[in-house]
Amino acid sequence: MENTIIGRLRELAVNFINVHKGFRRSIAEPIFKRITLIMPSDVNVTNYPRKPVEVFNPAAVLNNDTLLIFPRIIFDYLNYVSSIGLIELSIRDVVNGRVNKPVNARLIMWPRELWEFRGCEDPRIIKHGDEYLILYTGWGYYYSGGELRPRAVQALAVMDNEFNVVRRGFFTIKAANGESYVPDWWKDSAFIEVKGNKVSMLIRPNIGGLEIGWSGEANLSELTLNMDSMRPVLWFEDFEFKVGWSTNAVKLSSNEYLVGWHGVSRSDYSYRNGLALVNSDGELLAISNYLLEPTGIEEEYGDRPRVIFGDGLIIHEDSLIWIGGVSDYAIGVYTVELDKALSKLTWLKG
Repeated sequence: MENTIIGRLRELAVNFINVHKGFRRSIAEPIFKRITLIMPSDVNVTNYPRKPVEVFNPAAVLNNDTLLIFPRIIFDYLNYVSSIGLIELSIRDVVNGRVNKPVNARLIMWPRELWEFRGCEDPRIIKHGDEYLILYTGWGYYYSGGELRPRAVQALAVMDNEFNVVRRGFFTIKAANGESYVPDWWKDSAFIEVKGNKVSMLIRPNIGGLEIGWSGEANLSELTLNMDSMRPVLWFEDFEFKVGWSTNAVKLSSNEYLVGWHGVSRSDYSYRNGLALVNSDGELLAISNYLLEPTGIEEEYGDRPRVIFGDGLIIHEDSLIWIGGVSDYAIGVYTVELDKALSKLTWLKG
């Protein structure tokens, strides 16, 4: 049953960590340059009367010449309930550092279900055909033993071209014998390749207290992840508490995808970020050390200090652009030459 699934997956994770630990080093090579900082006071929400206190951890999609930014937005500190908004900016203005402020945003998602009652958090988004597929954390409740218990689920929302929610739900891990399991803490996932109802994914469920990166294949119709397809691919080092996927995956070639990842430091509890290269099945091909870390008072001091986190990664011309959250209160846009970023990857094989 549930304990059997946890036991099998945890054994896989422990063996994987023991084999790979020591490959990365605790060093940072800060190659990204920040070109824009968007504060909560810079954001005007047009379809809701309250003023945001936090606008952070955004997903991003480049749609022709328009950069679509999907931030996590919070309006109060009492219950800290998150929604997801949409900001539309000219990519030229962004890369040239000429974003006119304030910027307009509108809410496109907010809690509607019990399992997301406490918030819709930290989206990663891809455009697929005429739809947008949004992976996000549903922070809410479930019933167990007649009581409400908190849980963070890996949720999916499907939106049409006008950003209307067509469908929403959350993933379940399913074994071949029909057993299923929903981790109490499942965040930080990204789609790799979508083929019909099948999708390869990068995931980060908490398995028996271990938070590492996995790959797996999911069924979008059933919202199930095939347990037998799950493989650990991203490990934490001795200098980290945990690791996770930070961004969406960007296609580089027919079978290479670039994705951001983060590690949480044991020495100062900061979130630092690197890049990884995976194939269409989620196999890790190459990985960097840290390439992006919080620097200076604006990035180091916030509602959660010393964080740059997720969630958007795009390629524009010859540049790699990272659109991320800054210390749980603001949005930072960072850029680097794509070739320079790729040169920092170390291949696992060959």
